[in-house]
Amino acid sequence: MTRTTLNGKPVHPAVISFARAHRSGTLSRREFLSHATALGMTATGAAALIGTRPARAEGHIQQGGTLRIQMEVHASSEPRLYQWPEMGNQTRGLLEYLVQYNADGSFEPVLLDAWEVNEDATEYRLFLRQGVTWNNGDPFTAADVAANIEGWCDTTVEGSSMPGRMGPLVDPSTGQLVEGALQTPDDHTVILTLPTPDITLIAGLADYPSAIVHRDHIGENHMTPDAIGTGAYRLESYVEGDKSVWVRNPDHTWWNAANGAHLDRIEFIDVGTDPAAVVTAIEDDTVDMVYETVGEFVDIVTGLGFTESAAETAATIVIRGNANAEVEGIRPYSDVRVRNSIAMAIDNAICLEIGYANRGTVAENHHVSPLHPAYAELPPLEGGRKGAVHLMESVGLGPFTHELISLDDGWERDTADAAAAQLRDAGIRVERRVVPGNEYWANWQTYPFSATTWNHRPLATQVLGLAYASGGVWNETGFADEEFDATLAEANALADPDARREKIRRLQEILQEQAVIVQPFWRTIYNHRKEGIVGADIHPQFEIRYQYIGFDG
Repeated sequence: MTRTTLNGKPVHPAVISFARAHRSGTLSRREFLSHATALGMTATGAAALIGTRPARAEGHIQQGGTLRIQMEVHASSEPRLYQWPEMGNQTRGLLEYLVQYNADGSFEPVLLDAWEVNEDATEYRLFLRQGVTWNNGDPFTAADVAANIEGWCDTTVEGSSMPGRMGPLVDPSTGQLVEGALQTPDDHTVILTLPTPDITLIAGLADYPSAIVHRDHIGENHMTPDAIGTGAYRLESYVEGDKSVWVRNPDHTWWNAANGAHLDRIEFIDVGTDPAAVVTAIEDDTVDMVYETVGEFVDIVTGLGFTESAAETAATIVIRGNANAEVEGIRPYSDVRVRNSIAMAIDNAICLEIGYANRGTVAENHHVSPLHPAYAELPPLEGGRKGAVHLMESVGLGPFTHELISLDDGWERDTADAAAAQLRDAGIRVERRVVPGNEYWANWQTYPFSATTWNHRPLATQVLGLAYASGGVWNETGFADEEFDATLAEANALADPDARREKIRRLQEILQEQAVIVQPFWRTIYNHRKEGIVGADIHPQFEIRYQYIGFDG
């Protein structure tokens, strides 16, 4: 019999209201699945509740083979410090997650077997999958999960974004896990008691820095051949900027071997950030799969005979000033009039056309996507290019030259070029600087004026907390606003999508009113693979779950 809920118990009361909202047209299928599965329903049970079927898996996969994947091979670090999906992809066959987020919007247990959430989302009971072992023979237990959660809540770990995903579990007075918030009544149960409600916790457990590591190896770099993990693979070799190679571990019995670990060997091959280099790699037959294909190269790679996959996402790019950055002895982007002048001068539709070949949808400068549950539709942005330079002059910055910095990487460079050209057309002085990836990502949060990519996340409040909350670890804008922080906390405490939509609306309005970012478009993302590779459709968050990929048998 198919389970309706992960634990076999009645559905969470809020799920019924989600189903009504879906039937009334105020909640999409994706939004419903995200809400319902985060509260403990199975994807099959949630789909059945609204009269649909979950997506079917692809065909039979043969055992064996080597898969060569084009992807940047970044510098290694411990998982809490991962900044990009590529870093999580490299270790995904070794380090697994408690929960995974699926392309249809649902959440699914991995190292968890089930979870329960109480009615007001202040208590989470996590039930671990039994029979899982680490590759050194140790059993996977609640002590491992407890150690990871404690580590995730530690705000003293420089560069860790995980405290932002743990919400009220972090005590602001100590910068550590709230005392008494975590209990382990047995080896396979973890109980989390939150001081205030938070609906984002399950989604946070599925994000790529949330990889589970052995309790005795918290804080260690796992890009080593002898690293301990629960997954089916181990590292054979790793060279930053060149290649990492993973092989199936013959000395470890993986808990899900009946359904995965088809490949013998996975090679991540770094050919740089120039899309033309990817085309050359395909023509030279040095790669079987492309991590991401962009712009005009989507049609080019399809024309080379590779199979195309696409996903509409909440991935985006933001052009922002940093309110804390000093330039020539002043902080130009701390003034809302300067930020508004920049926003007035840039037409987002032009950025989409020139920067991303119209392969997406125009955005609204508030970083909440129509794909996000509780998105609120606001009035269209009003143009005002003619007044932009006058507003800049009113601040005394008419002669000031802005330097817009971006990654030297295809569509990101082109989008920033399009924005700079529009600023110049409006009479605002601007110069461009493009930098290579290693330099850009080492300094991305401190640049005075730059363009940064942000990836898809299931819930709007996730990215709003990471990027715009006061003191957020990934807050690159320097934005700090008491009303925004308070409204965000209120939104995270509301399970009802209609009630939360009103809070989200206000968050969107604040970001627009304060001109915190120019956020021109939402990206449709693409990847390509050779015919006959199964399980490799692009994931909204760029996850490559190679333990489940293989060749069609």
